[in-house]
Amino acid sequence: MSRRTIQVTDRLYDYMLRVAVREPDVLARLREETNQLAEAQMQISPEQGQLMSLLAEMLGAKRCLEIGVFTGYSSTSVALALPDDGKIVACDVSEEWTNIARRYWKEAGVATKIDLRIAPALETLAGLVEAGESGRYDFAFIDADKRNVDAYYERCLELLRPGGLVSIDNVLWSGSVADPGNDGESTQALRALNEKVGRDERVSMSLVPIGDGLMLARKR
Repeated sequence: MSRRTIQVTDRLYDYMLRVAVREPDVLARLREETNQLAEAQMQISPEQGQLMSLLAEMLGAKRCLEIGVFTGYSSTSVALALPDDGKIVACDVSEEWTNIARRYWKEAGVATKIDLRIAPALETLAGLVEAGESGRYDFAFIDADKRNVDAYYERCLELLRPGGLVSIDNVLWSGSVADPGNDGESTQALRALNEKVGRDERVSMSLVPIGDGLMLARKR
């Protein structure tokens, strides 16, 4: 037993990866290719991808949202857990990064499950609401610019069904959210979002210290 979350040392992390992370070869290769990019820090960790895949499976998810695709590790992880008729509306603004994602979606056999929208995510989400899609999604993952994280949260919450789950990445922001001396725009946006979700009676929630912090909020 422990009264607080255990500190994950390099040795313990390596052990966890070795015994408890089932990373398909296609995801391992995607992670390795992404690690060569200057923006590699934007990629989620394999244990987080596995957790999100498990959550989607537990929800029986068929309709999902992703805000921020990057090179596709998270969308591939979730898509592999969806049934054959499952769909992810994936929002990003980068053709360069999502071209990598497209290759791996095809290799993983999930390309038909992913509806990539190259446009500002708020425009795509607003279009879904206008099309009568509110309350029809099961799972959402937000991992995009932090300035708009509150707006992404609100739109995703609107689009989720009761019992649906929204997950938000980077909510610990390398510890900066707990540093009163850090008043950067992204830090302030995440700090405000954490406090908001923490008292939001529309959801049940838990902040999970995995990766860079993953906020989970289940719509009531």
